[in-house]
Amino acid sequence: MGRTSRKRRSSLATRMTIASAALLLGGGGLVAVNVYAQAHEENSADTGQRSGSGVVAKTTTIDCPDVGTALPDVPDSARGRVDGELAAMDTQITQAYQRLAQNRDAAAQDPGWVQNSVLGPLKAKRGAALDRIGQNIRRSGGSAPRGLDGMAQCTQRATDDNGGDSPAPSTAPTSSASVPAPPQQGGTAGGPVAADFQDITKVRPNVQRARNGRGASTGTFTTACGTNANKLRNSDNVIVAPGVTNGAHHMHDYVGNQSNNAFASNDTFAGAATSCRNQGDKSTYYWPVLRVQDGTQEADANQDGGGKEGNVGKILQVRTASIKFVGSPRGKVVAMPKFLRIITGDAKAFTNGTANANAHWSCTGFENRQLTDKYPICPRGSQVVRSFKFQSCWDGQNTDSANHRTHVAFADAQGNCPANFKAIPQLTMRLVYDVPAPTIANGQVKNPYAVDGFPEQLHKPITDHDDFINVFSDQLMQRATGCINRGARCN
Repeated sequence: MGRTSRKRRSSLATRMTIASAALLLGGGGLVAVNVYAQAHEENSADTGQRSGSGVVAKTTTIDCPDVGTALPDVPDSARGRVDGELAAMDTQITQAYQRLAQNRDAAAQDPGWVQNSVLGPLKAKRGAALDRIGQNIRRSGGSAPRGLDGMAQCTQRATDDNGGDSPAPSTAPTSSASVPAPPQQGGTAGGPVAADFQDITKVRPNVQRARNGRGASTGTFTTACGTNANKLRNSDNVIVAPGVTNGAHHMHDYVGNQSNNAFASNDTFAGAATSCRNQGDKSTYYWPVLRVQDGTQEADANQDGGGKEGNVGKILQVRTASIKFVGSPRGKVVAMPKFLRIITGDAKAFTNGTANANAHWSCTGFENRQLTDKYPICPRGSQVVRSFKFQSCWDGQNTDSANHRTHVAFADAQGNCPANFKAIPQLTMRLVYDVPAPTIANGQVKNPYAVDGFPEQLHKPITDHDDFINVFSDQLMQRATGCINRGARCN
């Protein structure tokens, strides 16, 4: 059963937030760029918050259409060239982002500077890349989508200090620029903010579970793969951006397969070592690292995926990583196909919307209360818990899909799979951390913790996500499926 022909979906931050535009300092520190529109200016009074100087604080985002999501399945013979063009477009956005950040004074003083020096040149470069993408697809017998040429234009969009949107022209607003002092006691202007945290003791129980019907598969299969004590990390994502170094633009923790990087193939995975106790499980399980923004200079402080992209502070070691496969409340499950790829959650949920958000946050002792859009503040003696429930329905044919989502699906509230989908063992993960509790005073958070992410996502908790590639041996997958279907508890 082969992988479907597909394209590389993600672009490097299609929306680059200048609030977190990092001006790299000597030690890898960050100075964030804020644009302050005058409070008396038209349309400024209803956005942002007034500062002591009587201005409304705003941040600015470059918003580019995500070309990868608009492409059809790319013919195999064109895939490498198209992936190369998409990677080049990522670099173009990065360069435009850096140019705007490094010339904030020019942008503030000249209303036309952003259009003439950033957005205009960026459009020209993107237009040329889009033309080459279309040619490569057509020469390989495919059909380029209509309107591809229209995706060259990027715009400027303003957001207020609370993360909300406000209209912005495609040129820089008439404003003055201000560079605030570096944040004290950890944290970056790129988030998170105080509003991203919630005292878990003030959350009401909210966990609901589907009731098992007659014939439900009630067993479980647990695989022990460690906590990444050997610190296997990189900022690649072989599912979304195969063959592209730093395709994730944030750091991942890996357990299971020990050869996961941008260039790993199915053969690589099959021949690799594994951290799992059962050597028949060479699956790869990976998630964004969790950091406390305490000023620690990690090894990646001056690297792509790390400090260069606003992912700063001490990486927290997972204390407990529980990986368990469970059954369906409606019936038996079928074996997963080898090399099935699943992404749960959305790394860009802050800008894409919450339709695919699927991570949950809680604290030990309070796991009947879960958060999706807040980080929990746990009481003394309680630990932070990240939990994930992956899609449990499979289309029966494909190990991947063009958008890495449509070949799998979630069951409904009663546990039923969509028509023509089959129930598979549902991967569930529970990650536990010792996290120094952040403190909030006067609307400011000190020593916050946050997941790594794309800069424009402002380290919001709703962007948390998890990735999985099934590399169970056929024998072990049959054993796991059998345990689940007969109601056994297997390790």
